[in-house]
Amino acid sequence: MFTKTGNSFLTQEQYAAEMAKALHMELGGTHQATKTLMRWTKANERTVKNWMAGSNGPRGEHLVALVKHSDLALAAFLVMAGRPFALTAAELPLLRQKLQTAIEGIDLCLKPRE
Repeated sequence: MFTKTGNSFLTQEQYAAEMAKALHMELGGTHQATKTLMRWTKANERTVKNWMAGSNGPRGEHLVALVKHSDLALAAFLVMAGRPFALTAAELPLLRQKLQTAIEGIDLCLKPRE
């Protein structure tokens, strides 16, 4: 159901700012970051610079390419979509594997030497 108190959707400016923040956190603000984003998304340099500046946000196929390569862009997208825990669920198998490896390492350290 829609709320009667107004629009709860994200503005384009908010979306662009959040994606820019995520991209800066992941890659920094260097020219190399721009080149990396161009390689990931096949977008032109001006488009990528607009994303990094927060002037525009990535759309469509560019967004898909970004979340394919950037965990922070995916996390930002899920938070903006109101699904912050979706990423946690997707990370659980990898977390379980890392924990199992850590437990095996602890067991090796605790094993009495012969």
